[in-house]
Amino acid sequence: MGELARHHPQELQLHIVEDQEAKEENSSLPTSIITNNQATIIPKPKNFGWWIRVALYSFLVLSSQSVATLLGRLYYNKGGNSKWLATLVQLVGFPILFLLYFIPTPKDRNNPNIQMHPQAQSQSQSPSLKSLALVYLSIGTILAIDCYLYSLGLLYLPVSTYSLICSSQLAFNALFSFFLNGQKFTPYIINSLVLLTISSTLLVFQSDSEDPTGVSTGKYGLGFVCTIGASAGYGLVLSLTQLSFRRVIRKETFRAVLDMLVYQSLVASVIILAGLFASGEWEHLGREMDEYELGKVSYVMNLVGTGISWQVFGIGAIGLILDVSSLFSNSISAVGLPIVPIFAVVFFGDRMNGIKVISMILAIWGFVSYVYQHYLDDAKLKGQRNSVGGDEFSIRWPLNAPNARVGE
Repeated sequence: MGELARHHPQELQLHIVEDQEAKEENSSLPTSIITNNQATIIPKPKNFGWWIRVALYSFLVLSSQSVATLLGRLYYNKGGNSKWLATLVQLVGFPILFLLYFIPTPKDRNNPNIQMHPQAQSQSQSPSLKSLALVYLSIGTILAIDCYLYSLGLLYLPVSTYSLICSSQLAFNALFSFFLNGQKFTPYIINSLVLLTISSTLLVFQSDSEDPTGVSTGKYGLGFVCTIGASAGYGLVLSLTQLSFRRVIRKETFRAVLDMLVYQSLVASVIILAGLFASGEWEHLGREMDEYELGKVSYVMNLVGTGISWQVFGIGAIGLILDVSSLFSNSISAVGLPIVPIFAVVFFGDRMNGIKVISMILAIWGFVSYVYQHYLDDAKLKGQRNSVGGDEFSIRWPLNAPNARVGE
């Protein structure tokens, strides 16, 4: 209190005035105060539309991730050998997203509840081209390396072991979110992370019987290390994406999200395409197609299906980042890890056992735990609104106060 008094900071007062139509349209958006030093985000209670969007994004993440992983495994099982091509198809499908630019959306429908101090007007304008280029190049480069490491891991590891190691992305994302995005941890969130990690860890106990034939111990170890690195990279990509929207882009419009997805995929695709030609693997793609066990048509359909699935996954993941948090997006992705071995039982003839069943139950339990925490947060916010009259309340924040972490 004494420190604040000495500096005599200016204060901002935010009034939320009752407007039923505005509430119905924007109640899921966070209310923010942007000063010359920071943006303070005050989340508002989620409405029914928010839950519908989260459910839709979660379905896109779970379904597309499962399909893409199974198609990737099928590519290797039936004669595919190009690691660079397997990586490229994860990224190169982004041109289909151009069609989304033609979807009519309200102009500048971002967050109408953001009010800015006059001194912050200049900093709240659209980011410079240099800043955007740096964001896209940085995240795109990390994404390219991340996808290549995932391809190596899927090549040398069985699906169950691959899923187990991918669960470590929860820990990496939690670490990055804590330092970069000020993610707060509650008992329910911690419980969710523990359960989701254990659900995938259980899969290691049945991985020995499913090791791919012809894989040496050295390559198996390489696949293990690459998948660990990929998991760390994916957690970093999610956290950096959320940080970029809050600190650099400063808007969460449909166009801004689409630009992020398209440009980072473009950068990553160029890097991987250069690697494909530099490695010389492109010279063997014709023979690989001819020798593919399921035929040329199936070879092409596999690659196309994989590319489309990963683009759908990206849309769902970024949607969850914007509406909830990077940690929640990663948790939803982790729920799908035990699902992949279940589908492998149907399509690849893998054996089903009790460990996989328990793994699935723990994954669902962890997911419910995380969703319940958001339900509690929503109920708490509604209670706070009612305690101050429901229709209007004010928030005062020192203009020069130290940056505070904003929990999701």
